[in-house]
Amino acid sequence: MKLLFAEDEKSLSRALKMILEKSNYVVDAVYDGAEALDYLAADSYDGVILDIMMPKKDGITVLREMRERGDMTPVLLLTAKSEIDDKVLGLDAGANDYLTKPFDSKELLARLRAMLRVQHTQTSSALAYGNVTLDTATCTLASPTGSYKLAGKEYGIMELLMRSPAVIISADRILERVWGYESDADINVVWVYLSYLRKKLTALGADVQIKATRGAGYSLEMTK
Repeated sequence: MKLLFAEDEKSLSRALKMILEKSNYVVDAVYDGAEALDYLAADSYDGVILDIMMPKKDGITVLREMRERGDMTPVLLLTAKSEIDDKVLGLDAGANDYLTKPFDSKELLARLRAMLRVQHTQTSSALAYGNVTLDTATCTLASPTGSYKLAGKEYGIMELLMRSPAVIISADRILERVWGYESDADINVVWVYLSYLRKKLTALGADVQIKATRGAGYSLEMTK
């Protein structure tokens, strides 16, 4: 699952981004409200974590603008304030949940799971192509012969490919979507993870394959 995390305190952002990624989330981190809205306009996310107190545009403003343009992505608000009025303001603006700083990372993960679980009960949690399915709730890649629980980056790539089967996606686009816009990872890492996924698809007896198109990118194609 892919998250947008908007928090202007960079040390906290880096720490929580690492924790989220270890829990198999793909995370784009931004540091102000205006940047958050730019990312939301350019990409799709399974969930958003918004700090209320941010420069340029605060979290409540970002949330209101999201809802006004019809973006119903679930939102968890973070606030350093504990006043009831701030919580009510956030919920009335369309937030799905909130956390008051300071908080334990375990509580953040639990609230995030609960929020996304509700979202996924409203839509199908499985992507399917050929004889392969990808459960977006459990990050499980399966076929009639078995299954694999995918790690974060493997899952991110497979989800991207399965949401657009037979569509060629460049390595640069995969790197940007799965590792994040600000990542300094080398393009070679994409090829490594694609190799991991190819081996899993073969082991599962999949009737789909990850096809390379020279000079263009990669696509998920039927083998027959």
